[in-house]
Amino acid sequence: MIENPRQAFSCSLPRIDLDEDLVATQNTRKVHPPLFIRFQLRYTALVKDTIRHAQISIYEPIQLLPGRSSLGFKILKKQVLAPNTVLFDVEAPQIAAKAKAGQFIILRVCDNGERIPLTIAQTRPADNVVTIVVQELGKTTFDLCRLNEGEEILDFVGPLGKPTEISNVGTVVCVGGGVGNAVVWAMVQGFKAAGNKLISIIGAREKELLILEDEIGAISDELIVTTDDGSYGRKGLVTEALKEVLDREDEKVSEVVTIGPVIMMKFVAKTTEPYGVPTQASLNPIMVDGTGMCGACRVTVGGKIKFACVDGPEFDAHKVDFDELMSRLVFYKDMETESYERARNEKCRLMQQAEEVE
Repeated sequence: MIENPRQAFSCSLPRIDLDEDLVATQNTRKVHPPLFIRFQLRYTALVKDTIRHAQISIYEPIQLLPGRSSLGFKILKKQVLAPNTVLFDVEAPQIAAKAKAGQFIILRVCDNGERIPLTIAQTRPADNVVTIVVQELGKTTFDLCRLNEGEEILDFVGPLGKPTEISNVGTVVCVGGGVGNAVVWAMVQGFKAAGNKLISIIGAREKELLILEDEIGAISDELIVTTDDGSYGRKGLVTEALKEVLDREDEKVSEVVTIGPVIMMKFVAKTTEPYGVPTQASLNPIMVDGTGMCGACRVTVGGKIKFACVDGPEFDAHKVDFDELMSRLVFYKDMETESYERARNEKCRLMQQAEEVE
């Protein structure tokens, strides 16, 4: 075990002349922007390699696992909530102790895996547990959902992002859709603990896909459930239920928070704007490093560029350029689909070979 990670990190980095490095960076930035970018990428990769080889984590005590050269985070519980939607309880003591509603983690399933962000659904510090809810949509979530209790996630970094701003403002409406209901679960606890009256509106395409109804309902003063096809709750969209709440003469809504599909959040914002009700949206753009270095998660808010990982992930929904966000989210859709299908086909092939051996 490395007792002082910061010291180990500083000692293991190669010696660099900072003055010469700064001059080179400034000159390269002015004359050859692409060279400057490559310089930054090379140095970032060097730092990451150094951290990995030194096996340093600023979030967890450094402890090597038997037979492995890297750290792991044990899955304590796995529960299927709906088709392709899985809840994981992960052992991560220091994250559990510090995380707040609205923050997220970034994980990597294996050495050659990609980094993906997932919002923290719950924490139980006394049990060293961080709860995440995963919807299988691509290769990484496919790989993650194949893991079972007792197995480990290679990297689990957090808490990242700014927590939800929670105070006693009166009546708060939390609007969630799909897997976004997992984030609503975290939010309702925070707003209720602050003394607010809580109205939760959660939706799904159909009853089979609805998650965490009981958990959210147990905390809320009022729970409204909608399904697109009318198979459960009231038929219709969450925005229709939201408008009815906003129109109540005996109910003054002080704040609305929303998390779910981008198109849903866009129309939640359009619904609340005429009423002048402050509305926060938790955004889910493409994200790589999660610390503000790469810029992949940039979004336009009020005409200015913001990074969701460090400036958010929650923003004033009335100022978010949702159309730009939606266009960026589908930029790599074809490649993501191809990778996902390749992973699924490979699994089928391996299962077939296993059956033949048996």
